Amino acid sequence: MQWWTFLIAGLSAGILSGMGMGGGTILIPILTLLLGVSQHAAQGINMLAFLPGALLAIGAHHKNGRIDKDAAKTMLPWGVAGAIGGALIATFLSAGWLKKAFGAFLCVLAVAQWRKVGKKDQAQSAGNLK
Repeated sequence: MQWWTFLIAGLSAGILSGMGMGGGTILIPILTLLLGVSQHAAQGINMLAFLPGALLAIGAHHKNGRIDKDAAKTMLPWGVAGAIGGALIATFLSAGWLKKAFGAFLCVLAVAQWRKVGKKDQAQSAGNLK
């Protein structure tokens, strides 16, 4: 593959991530389906690509006073443990199972987002009827 195809994949994921959609939802499929990267490598690349944006977002939210420090102190160790546990589990899964698990995750995420938008639309419609 040409270097510029990877550049376009990263740029696309970064733009989508900046708009609020997780960049991995587009980066991993682009890397695996279009660029032929293995599932394990694509998910590792996604984790590395996620870190700079996450650090910038944490800084911006902290600056604007949007972080509940007590909740963060409670959630941080569990999040780190979950990330480490998930990474360890992923190393034991075959690429086929990892693809299926990621696909299932994307399906669940899509349904959850669809339901969230539906509830928001219902609330707005109810507000317009008053």
